[in-house]
Amino acid sequence: MSSLAPTLQAFFTDRLLCQRRVSPNTIASYRDTFRLLLSFAQQQTGKPPARLEVTDLDAPLIGAFLEQLETERGNSTRTRNIRLAAVRSFFHYAALRHPEHAGVIQRVLAIPAKRSDQRIVTFLNPEELKALLASPDQTTWAGRRDHALLLTAAQTGLRVSEVIGLNCGDVQLGTGPHLRAFGKGRKERVAPLTSQTTAVLRAWIRERHGQPSDPLFPSRDGGQLTRDAIERRLAKHVAVAQHDCPTLHSKRVTMHVLRHTAAMMLLTAGIDTATIALWLGHEQHRTTRIYLHADLGLKQRVLDQATPPDGRPGRYRAPDGLLRFLDSL
Repeated sequence: MSSLAPTLQAFFTDRLLCQRRVSPNTIASYRDTFRLLLSFAQQQTGKPPARLEVTDLDAPLIGAFLEQLETERGNSTRTRNIRLAAVRSFFHYAALRHPEHAGVIQRVLAIPAKRSDQRIVTFLNPEELKALLASPDQTTWAGRRDHALLLTAAQTGLRVSEVIGLNCGDVQLGTGPHLRAFGKGRKERVAPLTSQTTAVLRAWIRERHGQPSDPLFPSRDGGQLTRDAIERRLAKHVAVAQHDCPTLHSKRVTMHVLRHTAAMMLLTAGIDTATIALWLGHEQHRTTRIYLHADLGLKQRVLDQATPPDGRPGRYRAPDGLLRFLDSL
């Protein structure tokens, strides 16, 4: 076995799981990155992954791998940068275990992330959200569950992983109704509930009749819903809602769009971005600025306030004869 194999194994078991205690989603993302990288390295070098050395994963090979992700696999710049971040994390760890390969490692760490276009976030307006929430068939058990799930996600702005992780005991419907969720980076946060969401969850929990440790929104067998299952259910309800709200045809609605929707509702209600960042569990306030760019109504209100009330159209007139001559050329 080469020096790369035990280092990579220790990176996952010692650094990620024991020292940093990263989330299962991070483990899965890093795992997929190195599956792709090792397969690419095998094609380029002819060596099976267990025989690869740290020096085989040099900067030219990593650069070619990143290029292949975009050109052949059709990955976005953002996905390319996520894969590079996983590679960098590993090489920072490898630098401690293999100082003899410092030159190779530093050249890999010097590979820059690629600049990507900043797209305006997608969110649902009140009419679209109303149509979506009305789409589940509430005469069925699954429809009532989906209605409660979608309303909770759109009102609280929870990530899909946080919605999946909710248990019955995480919801408090007494004075000051709220729910507790464990978010990104294992951070616990509290999301207050509106009276509408409280009423729906109270009826759902009464029907759910689960123990505090049971999933709040279970599958039919009582276990946790998967991310894919939730997205499939959402796509089904969006297709139904499109009949009553045609504007949904132009939007790709995911669970993360519901998170954006919650943020935009807070922003249009006049809540400052620092509070929205706390609400959404953003580690840095600047992450929340993307919503300022998405709200055209907010931009128009700012423009109305900034426009001089006595502004008049006019044109430039050169004050000098020589300048008038140059302007005429």
